[in-house]
Amino acid sequence: MRGVVMYSAGDVRVEDREDPTIIDPTDAVIRLTATCICGSDLWPYRGIEPADHQVMGHEYVGVVEEVGDEVTTIKPGDFVVGSFVISDNTCEICRAGFQSKCVHAEFVAQIGTQAEKARIPYADGTLVATPGEPDADLVPALLAASDVLGTGWFAADAAQAGPGKTVAVVGDGAVGLMAILAAKHLGAERIIAMSRHPERQKLARHYGATDIVTERGDEGVARIKELTGGLGAHSVVEAVGTQESFMQAVGATRGGGHLGYVGVNYDVTIPGIQLFFAGIHTLGGPAPVRRYLPELIRMIWDRTIDPGLVFDLTLPLERAAEGYQAMDERRATKVLLTL
Repeated sequence: MRGVVMYSAGDVRVEDREDPTIIDPTDAVIRLTATCICGSDLWPYRGIEPADHQVMGHEYVGVVEEVGDEVTTIKPGDFVVGSFVISDNTCEICRAGFQSKCVHAEFVAQIGTQAEKARIPYADGTLVATPGEPDADLVPALLAASDVLGTGWFAADAAQAGPGKTVAVVGDGAVGLMAILAAKHLGAERIIAMSRHPERQKLARHYGATDIVTERGDEGVARIKELTGGLGAHSVVEAVGTQESFMQAVGATRGGGHLGYVGVNYDVTIPGIQLFFAGIHTLGGPAPVRRYLPELIRMIWDRTIDPGLVFDLTLPLERAAEGYQAMDERRATKVLLTL
């Protein structure tokens, strides 16, 4: 099969990889219909994470080709959406709703789903079948559910977005935009998108943003305070993962408010005294997408939500290197790869 391999920072190639096969009785092999490039894939691309012939990709939808003897919830021919973290969905941590910390957790990035096929361990706990074969226009939306929609939803949920709440979203990438969509669906009264990019601002407003803040850092915090009567937002989503964005999110959260953080943090140092005196609730980390998948699939299937608009560039898998470059240069918010 063909698949994406990152040889080193900035060096992305599509080459022949070994076809996956069933190894364990809980496995499934799926033929991918679509995959995509994630903002987190830019960390190794930019040399912040090591990359040495690393298979790439962790977002995926496709058709089941084969299942192991112990798989019971899906069958060959089913169209499935999978979480970006493998989980059995039965352990004590999974049952508490944190499948991304399953005792058998494995990041799908180690499997590499920017490819034509993939072997998915613990298929019953990781994959969710759609009600039938989706219309072609639903595939991008279902693909978004695999990570960015589920991650944005978790962030908004962790931030306790809901009726009567003012929500501030730090980050206008795909996850931040999906957090806006989620906050709107959860009933937030006011949603403040922090963005400097006109095209992303348009999509943020489409998904439910009521206000746009272009300032960053301390100025961004001051602007949020100004918009909220000096108090700060009830709910804040941090969807970037830099020092500035994280501390901006902490500062924008009102006393007693909730911060949901899902930006992958590299070299972020949180001053303990500043967090202590902020007096806020915090919850974040790798999103337990599997918790939300059944409901997200239902809403997409019913056309209640359309997260697929977050993809603004579509390329064939063989041109994946162009997609990485476009996202790195911020010419694309999120790149869908067709197979």
